[in-house]
Amino acid sequence: MEYGGITPVGQPGGRPQLFDAAVVDRECVLIGSGRRRDRLIVPGAALAGLPGAVVLDGLGSAAAVS
Repeated sequence: MEYGGITPVGQPGGRPQLFDAAVVDRECVLIGSGRRRDRLIVPGAALAGLPGAVVLDGLGSAAAVS
């Protein structure tokens, strides 16, 4: 996990969590569990069900970053 990275699981409410639609469409995704050595494998669609989840098209594309 990148220094300062925060897993989307267990976030306090009231803040939006942005997910690229391509991630949500994946069968499975691997995310940090909040502990350095642990990871979670979850269906991509489960991320869209997290509190504050916002799914956006092209969020992870180079055009969206520049």
